[in-house]
Amino acid sequence: MNGFRSGEALLGDLATGQLTRLCHVAGLSEADTAAYNGVLIESLGATAGRPLALPPPSRTFLSDDHSPMEFSLAFLPGRPPDLRVLVEPGCSGGDDLAENGRAGLRSIHAMADRWGFSTDQLDRIEDLFLPPSPEGPMALWCALELRPGGVPGVKVYLNPSANGADRAAETVREALARLDHGQAFDSLPRAEGFPFFALDLGDWDAPRVKVYLKHPGLSPAEAGALPRMTPAPGRERLEEFLRTVGDLPAGDFADDEGADRLTGRPALTCHSFTETATGLPSGYTLHVPVRDYVRHDGEARERAISVLRSNDMDSAALDRALAAVSPRPLGDGVGLIAYLALVHQHGRPRRVTVYVSSEAYETRPPRETVPTRDRVRARL
Repeated sequence: MNGFRSGEALLGDLATGQLTRLCHVAGLSEADTAAYNGVLIESLGATAGRPLALPPPSRTFLSDDHSPMEFSLAFLPGRPPDLRVLVEPGCSGGDDLAENGRAGLRSIHAMADRWGFSTDQLDRIEDLFLPPSPEGPMALWCALELRPGGVPGVKVYLNPSANGADRAAETVREALARLDHGQAFDSLPRAEGFPFFALDLGDWDAPRVKVYLKHPGLSPAEAGALPRMTPAPGRERLEEFLRTVGDLPAGDFADDEGADRLTGRPALTCHSFTETATGLPSGYTLHVPVRDYVRHDGEARERAISVLRSNDMDSAALDRALAAVSPRPLGDGVGLIAYLALVHQHGRPRRVTVYVSSEAYETRPPRETVPTRDRVRARL
């Protein structure tokens, strides 16, 4: 198999082909590549052997076409990008969220046994996020940061709305308190939802507890004011990032009837906590769903390239990564590049993360218009 989508191929064939080529882009060794292919197949479970000609095994919202995995590349100046893969390990259970969560939990514990890390933090909040009859769009996702040496960094993503969307804030507050971050909730900015709660498990220099917030209609000025970490990221850089990725106007039209706000899928922010003394976050990430603000992936690539170059990062690696995942012309679809994110963390250099969809089941056709852009042009 060549690892690209084929009517005769299995999901595991596609996934390992894409991952192998991405590992080359990230500079990982052949031994590491083989090890991580095995980890990915194990994480997908029975779904890895499912023919691509069949529908997706579940209606996961991990990706627009319900592929149960997504890749991302974290760019830093002067080095190859770090590679991650996000997986829904319980996807074989279909749309049964309770079984999905149980299967995901078994997968995490198997990883803990294999690599010798503790799940104590996850165990302390398991009942909050994996109740007997969960609600919401997901149960448990697992992100693997693929490091040299064949042992990944493990991150677990959970659903704050598992006990109902109206109790999401209460769930997040209680989870933070159980993890000894009792002051953290009050440091969060105002938002309109809590899409994810995440934990770093295993070997991390400073394991993080991460709270994701949803911000419909976000403007650049608001994005610059959302960080609560001290010292805060520069407002101008955050504002410019949102303008570039969302193709938002500046100058005379910036405040014209909300023309400088995202009008499609909302931006997300992530506030990460590593210390318990102050209650303040040590990290801030702005995630923008670029696929909602472009006609096709050619435009998404151009915006990603612009962001990477403005941050002195290797834009050529992005082209190699996109070719590694899909051979299709970028103008033939939208969604291969799903999100762009600007990441700030105390003690680490600023980075840009590009989220790349597997498109295992479907390529969304390009759109003719982009609402934000058309609204501005109508005023010219």
